[in-house]
Amino acid sequence: MEIKSYIDKGNLEQYCFELNNAELGNEIAALRPAHSEIGQELNQIELTIEKLAQSHAIIPSPQLKNRIMAALGIAEDKIDLDNLPPTSKYSNYESWLKAVEHLIPAEPFDDFFAHPLQQNEQIAQTLVITKLNVPEEVHEVVAESFFILKGTCTCTVGKEVFTLNAGDYLAIPLHTNHDIRIDSPYVIAILQHQFS
Repeated sequence: MEIKSYIDKGNLEQYCFELNNAELGNEIAALRPAHSEIGQELNQIELTIEKLAQSHAIIPSPQLKNRIMAALGIAEDKIDLDNLPPTSKYSNYESWLKAVEHLIPAEPFDDFFAHPLQQNEQIAQTLVITKLNVPEEVHEVVAESFFILKGTCTCTVGKEVFTLNAGDYLAIPLHTNHDIRIDSPYVIAILQHQFS
């Protein structure tokens, strides 16, 4: 077998991209000890693939990191109350609950408790503990969302009904009627308002 011709036919590249091709893998494994060119060419292919991957690499957004970590069941980085991130559907409720646990009063809770966490030109976040339903309301300017840390509630948003439990996040669209019914003895949540 002429080894240069074998390499030039693209057999090694095919091997690198078809790792489940056992026949080709066995063939190359048998040829490699007798032909150093195969090992050298495989090293070059590996370096080329690595350079190609690096040239097209992107830095993932923090939201993607949180989504992956949440999907894996791994808590996101420690929540810093002096530098709070916005809540989202990718936030980890266990990290948030741990960060605010020292702010939660002892049970039995009052009907309603609110502790402001942050407020600036873009966002306001409030730790809320409530036993009270929220009657129908609509927001015209401020985008509202809820991130449930403990308990269960039912939110009606327009014509849709959502049951929220610990770890659930719900963003309320502007100009949409919504209400909240508390289904557990109380709900602990992060209420978030984002200003346009």
